[in-house]
Amino acid sequence: MRASAFVYPWDVVGDPAAARRIADLGVEQVTLASAYHSTRALTPRHPRHRVVAARHSAVYYPVDPARWEGLRLRPYAQDWVAGEDPYGEAAAALADAGLEVHSWVILAHNTRLGGEHPDLTVRNAYGDRYPWAPCIAREEVRAYAAALAAEAAVRPGARGVELESCGWYGLGHLSAHDKTGGVRLDGAGQYLMSLCFCPECEAGYAAHGADPERLRRAAAAALEPLWRGEGGERGKAAGGREQEWEEVGGLLGQELAEAAAGWRDQVASAFQTEVVTAVRKAAEARRTEGFRVLLHADPAPHRCGANVGVDPAGVLALADGVVLPCTGDGAGREAVLAPFGPHRTPSTVLAANLMVVGGMGGRPAELAGDAAHARELGADELRLYHAGLASDADLAAVRAALSRLD
Repeated sequence: MRASAFVYPWDVVGDPAAARRIADLGVEQVTLASAYHSTRALTPRHPRHRVVAARHSAVYYPVDPARWEGLRLRPYAQDWVAGEDPYGEAAAALADAGLEVHSWVILAHNTRLGGEHPDLTVRNAYGDRYPWAPCIAREEVRAYAAALAAEAAVRPGARGVELESCGWYGLGHLSAHDKTGGVRLDGAGQYLMSLCFCPECEAGYAAHGADPERLRRAAAAALEPLWRGEGGERGKAAGGREQEWEEVGGLLGQELAEAAAGWRDQVASAFQTEVVTAVRKAAEARRTEGFRVLLHADPAPHRCGANVGVDPAGVLALADGVVLPCTGDGAGREAVLAPFGPHRTPSTVLAANLMVVGGMGGRPAELAGDAAHARELGADELRLYHAGLASDADLAAVRAALSRLD
């Protein structure tokens, strides 16, 4: 079962032993960040540092100035990893260790971009802007994402790309000193707080038959019990993605819920098509044969975030496959993997993404069993999050588990 480990450029640059250490885990591939959001990360084994603070979203390669000339939205450079091309340096070292390199690109998640261009961000039912969430209905955002994906994906030596947040982003966001957990939002609440009411989206709702002001009032009214502390566990007993959507329909009314979904599904599909098409054209221009394009995804179209909600049939007709969140119990894995099974082809990739960092809720000691179960459910590849963040003990468990998988 083919396995790939997620890696940041700073895990490898400046550490001569890193590439070989990752290869010795038993993985055949690495998914290396080329365009990534802000983060603060431990580097447990690096000889020069123990913490890296990536202060804002940035790219880890030298951009092509001609591609971005005259555009208001453009990638941000970074200064926390040495060198002009940290991605290229890390990719070369990993390839020399016998690993196939695929790029890892973050799209609709960029707090600095949203902070500098608030007019292009998601605006919730209360008028609050989400700077971390560029609204993908905006033409300028779509053009930026397609250009970024094409440039950041098809780097020299890369054999494929994994696109994260390739769709709607919403309320959910790991933020510095986050204080949003005081009121527990269930799946329906997360969706309602993630509906966008920017002018473009309001026009879109209207075109799908919904009065945007009526929709806004309905969303706010449906959220009121949560703010009072009533029903924070709504629907939790039943659980599941279908139940979440049924609850949204009950709260908004079917007419409004379907109109909102119609607009958002249309936008997400167009966004993903533009991005994937741009990547494929870039790969063709570089004559990179067999370049694979995968999306980090969730089988419920109403969900948003890093693993964007998709229609399984639609996304597998567009991309070469998906990377799916599979950490947790067997029922959770089945809920994520099963919807894609009827729509796959012999060349489709269904990659089960398993957290292997124990301190972040991962299950490295259970990796062999979790991976075997994912394979029974149709997964044919593994993604391991994250080789740079894991402790030595976590990595030892990964090596042991992969040695037992065929």
